Amino acid sequence: MDAPIRLGVIGAGAAGLMAATEAALRGASVILLEKNRKTGVKILMSGGTRCNLTHHAEAKEIAEAFGHARRFLQPCLGAFPPAEVVRLFHEMGVPTKVEATGKVFPASDRALHVRDALLQRAIASGVTIVTDASVKSLVADEAQGWRIQTKDAELAVDRVIVTAGGKSWPGCGTTGDAYSWLRQLGHTIVPPRPALVPLTGGLDWMHELSGITLPDCVTTVWPSQGASRKPLARRRSSLLFTHFGFSGPAAMDISGALTEAASFDDRLALIDLIPAIDEAQLRSRLVDRSGDGGRKRVTSLLTEWLPGRLAIALAAQAGANSTVAELSRRACQDLVDRLKRLPMIVTGTLGFDKAEVTAGGVSLDEVDPRTMASRIAKGLYIAGEVLDVDGPIGGYNFQAAFSTGRAAAIAAAQRD
Repeated sequence: MDAPIRLGVIGAGAAGLMAATEAALRGASVILLEKNRKTGVKILMSGGTRCNLTHHAEAKEIAEAFGHARRFLQPCLGAFPPAEVVRLFHEMGVPTKVEATGKVFPASDRALHVRDALLQRAIASGVTIVTDASVKSLVADEAQGWRIQTKDAELAVDRVIVTAGGKSWPGCGTTGDAYSWLRQLGHTIVPPRPALVPLTGGLDWMHELSGITLPDCVTTVWPSQGASRKPLARRRSSLLFTHFGFSGPAAMDISGALTEAASFDDRLALIDLIPAIDEAQLRSRLVDRSGDGGRKRVTSLLTEWLPGRLAIALAAQAGANSTVAELSRRACQDLVDRLKRLPMIVTGTLGFDKAEVTAGGVSLDEVDPRTMASRIAKGLYIAGEVLDVDGPIGGYNFQAAFSTGRAAAIAAAQRD
């Protein structure tokens, strides 16, 4: 009888715990290495400690949300879609709930229950878990397969799955360690950058609106130069004005399209403050002088759609501190432009410390999308956030981690 495949999994986050368990269930002898003193640290912090573990959608819809990575992710998402993730958590004793936004959370609203379920499943499947084991190097060895050097020991394994994450939330231990090992092995690393991160910028009058939330708006990103028929990014969700700039899903979801540019000056970010009302309807209301409409203050009209402080600030910026009847054509146009195309004036982000995910990472051209096997080094598999994949807020990134981790495990546990 053949000896079991010796498999090393580096990184005990969502992708790593899934990969280690699935490989062990298929007969591999698995050792899971984690640099922190406990597993799943980022899981525990995610979703405000609630853990938005997937999104209520079909696999195709999840893949489409990943933009450039959609085709790469289609095979593994199709094999392990959101419905299967939910089913698995139910089997592990973690009931879930779907919120109005489509986000899927544990019914308890406790990320700890998600992490503990994944951890206990790994232990029950026979995975050996070693914490406080930061990896220093990963070397291919023709005789041994692979040698993993940690700060305390050297391990010999037949195959390796790297699920060490990116650089977001470095307090969780995700400091981009794997990029250097993988680069040395010949992989191309697309420059990592913060994504799903709050944006800095805005004008002084916007900063005075700190704390105001718009529950429904649309943010778009365009190239600042040249004609483009479609935006580089578009998100309809809630937006939070802050003392430093902008936060909330509508800001954070477009951050990756902004950070990919050489300069923030190369991108134009706009806000449609009232997407439920089209421009023609809005203009009609602003020029309606019939009945009591003309005597109505412009700010009073705006408060039908916007928070009071924001309505007053916009009217002041547009020179529209008047009744509707007194509103000049120029002020009307200025106000319409601000309501439908308000420039965000983004100057930066809060960086990796506040980023929920990392954009960039291992080039997808160098990884088999069905197996997560490296096309550069035999016996190496790569899954999770260390890959050049980043999706929007809403459980998409955990779903990608679970699906890529599982795909890597199935392939790594198979004999040639």
